[in-house]
Parts: sequence; structure tokens; C-alpha cells
Amino acid sequence: MNANHPETSASARGRQITLRSAAELADALPFVLGFHPTDSVVLVALHGENGRFGGRIRLGIPRAPGEWDSTADHLAECLVEASARRTTPPDGIVGFLCQDPRPGETAQEVYERLRPFAQRLRTACGALDIPVYEVLCISGGRHFSYCCPDEGCCPPDGTPLAVGGTSVMAAAAAYAGIRVRGSLRELEAGFGPTGGPGEAEQRAALDAAAAAIVPHVVDGAAEEDRARVREATLAVATRLLARFAEPPRRIGADGARRGQAAVDADDDARVAPAEAAAVILGLQDRLARDRLAEWMEGPEGAAAVRLWRVLSRRCVTPFEEYAAAPLTLAGWAAWSTGDEPTARVALGLALRADPRYVFARLLHQACNQGIDPETLRSCLRQERENRVATEKQACAPSRRTRTRTRTRTRSVRPGGARPVLPGAGTVTARRDRGAPGVRPTGRAATRPGGPAPRPGGRRGTRSGR
Repeated sequence: MNANHPETSASARGRQITLRSAAELADALPFVLGFHPTDSVVLVALHGENGRFGGRIRLGIPRAPGEWDSTADHLAECLVEASARRTTPPDGIVGFLCQDPRPGETAQEVYERLRPFAQRLRTACGALDIPVYEVLCISGGRHFSYCCPDEGCCPPDGTPLAVGGTSVMAAAAAYAGIRVRGSLRELEAGFGPTGGPGEAEQRAALDAAAAAIVPHVVDGAAEEDRARVREATLAVATRLLARFAEPPRRIGADGARRGQAAVDADDDARVAPAEAAAVILGLQDRLARDRLAEWMEGPEGAAAVRLWRVLSRRCVTPFEEYAAAPLTLAGWAAWSTGDEPTARVALGLALRADPRYVFARLLHQACNQGIDPETLRSCLRQERENRVATEKQACAPSRRTRTRTRTRTRSVRPGGARPVLPGAGTVTARRDRGAPGVRPTGRAATRPGGPAPRPGGRRGTRSGR
């Protein structure tokens, strides 16, 4: 590690751990992020004389070297601006380039191949008057320094990473209850189609649901049709959420701990292809999506994360773009319940599925900036309270009308005049009931006292998120 670099400290929920070498810095990275970053560039802000860890930002390493300059500038600006909004601009930055060797490539060759990118990161931060104290390359189980000239400390052929669970950082994280959820690649795989034999059945269900639902949620569709699809989507989603009320079964019948893949398989079995398709297509309506975003706290929020993970895995080819909605809801529920690593992964995948999905972009930016999710939670709670109050007010006139009608009917004296019924040849003005089997239209077709359709164009469709 560069001798000019001050000691850095990482926090494990209040406990301060001092990192004095490049090896300890590399070992701390998974605990800072909550997972092992693969194929990623990570920048971490340092604050104060002792280099206290602050905000961090992660992005996939661009495949084309021609994109490295713009990526470096963008990352440096985002980290500095986000840190300034939260507390103060960083006093320094450390960077990480994490990428496994390609077939036939060695870890040292990865280190040399990424050297121009590391240099560009340093100049981008320097242009903002923020020094970069260290940039490490982590590849093939080894770490390399781009800044330390001491070969005794950081040899050119790299240094093996510490054995998992043996470092000071690992011990402190275990004591604090912090765990590393695996690699980024493994986390992302938990949100994508599994490639199993059930994909054909799910694809057929999505095709059928698209034919039945999409015409009623596209631009120009009648508000009554959109409202009907919305209510059907909410009903199916609510029924599905109830199936995830109990926690996942982590311990098998033989007493052994079950892996995440086995837990995901159990969750997948709870949702039929037709049910998944109905909700996935229905989520293209923004009002439906916003209503389901209210599942965000406590056991309900944890159950919602599992449900949205299942629906994300059901977005098989060629319906990958439709995964943006369930992925965003999964990211929001995870963030709201305190699981930031899962939230960052899910929101990043949502933007990969649809880079223009506004809800995902806003949540991803807020999560990266360390904004308290309670701000959005309070807004959603207020929306729900207003909606419930409006529904109660809409139902109240209907109940009063029925009460007055019953009162007037009972007040007619038994000996009073009978109402004159229309006889033969009497012309009576009435509403045409229409042909048998045809549902009447117009105001007569709506339920008296029911809430009126909300004005405005379609919200939440793929073109107007």
C-alpha cells in the first residue's frame, strides 16, 4: 500500500476497524458492499484524517476501452456530488477494479489490461481536486496495486487474497451480524430466468396474457378497461402475497441448511404460470405498480421481495423488458426493509432491462446517495390513507340513498293509492335493456355509488413510466 496513504477505517455497524495494508483493504471490499463484486469498478469515498469510509459507487466495467474515459468522469462526479449532498466532499478516494481472467488469460494480464482504466480513474478524481490514495485490481484470487511502488509490499505478480473468514474485518463483520451474500454474479442469477423446463409453459402463459391485457393498457385504451385490468392485477398479486406469509424454509428435512437455489425453487412452486403472467403484464399499468409498492415494511415487505424475485425470474425470452417493473419493486422493498445490497442489484438489473424506466432510475440514484427510504415510505402511506378516505366518502352517499329509499317505502300507508302500472298501449320512457346476453353500457352499467374513474391518461405503461 502506498506509504503516503493514511490509515483507512471501515465501520461494521458502529465498530471501527482500522485497515493498514492493501491486503486488508481488498479483504474489506465485500463487507462494504455486501457481496463480492465481479466485473465491477468500485469507488469508495474517504473522510477525515484517518480516511473513514463514506459513500461508494459501483458500475460494471465497460467492455469497450473507448468508454473508459467517460465512465471514469461519470463515476468520479457522481461520488463527489453524492458525498457533498450527504455530508461533505470526500477527502480522498480508493478504487477497485474487479474482474476474473478470461479464458486463457492470467490474473496479472488482467491487471495490465486494466491499467489505463485505473490511471483514468485517478486523473478524473484529480480533476475534481480529490486525491486517489489507492487503486487495487482484484482478479483470480489475487490483488494488485496500481499506486504502491514498494514491491515488498505489493509485488508485480500480485498477492493472494486472505482466506475467507480469517481477517480482522471478517471477524468484526461476523460479530456485527454482517454477512457477504456471495458474488454479484450469483445475486444477479437469482433474479433471472433459470432456463428450466417450465420456461416454455411460462412463455405460453405470457403470450396469452399479453393478448388479453396489453390492448387494455396501451395508450388510448378506455379508462374503464384500464381500471378493470388494474383491479384484477391487484387481486391476483394480493392472493399471491398471502402464500409468502411464512418465512422460507432454510433448514431441510435432514437438518442441513438449504442453499438459496433450493429456497428459490420452493418460492417458484408457489406461483402458477398464468398467475405470474397476469401480474407481470398488469404491472405495466403505473397505478397498479404504485399500489403494490405499498408492500414495503416488516413481514409484508420481506414477503414482497420474494414474490417480486419469482416474477422477475418468470420474465423469459422475449419478455425480458417486462422484468423492469418486478425488479424495481423488488429493489424498493429490499431497500425499504434494510437490505441495500439486494436493492442495488435488483435496481441495477431493472435499468439493464429498461434503461428508460424512470421509477428504477430514481430509486437507484436515491439508494446510491444514501437517502433515507422513510421519505418515500411516508409518501406512500399518505397516498394509501387518502385513497382509503376517498373510497369511504364515495360509498357513504350510496348508503344514505338506500336508507332514505327504505324509509320512504315504509312511510306509504297500506290504504293509500296504488301506483299506476303501464298497461297495454301505454307509452313508457325507459332505458333499452339491449339484446339478451349483451352487457349494457353507459352510466347504467356502473354500480351506483361506485368510485368514478380517475381522470388522466394511462400511467405506468411501457412508454409512459
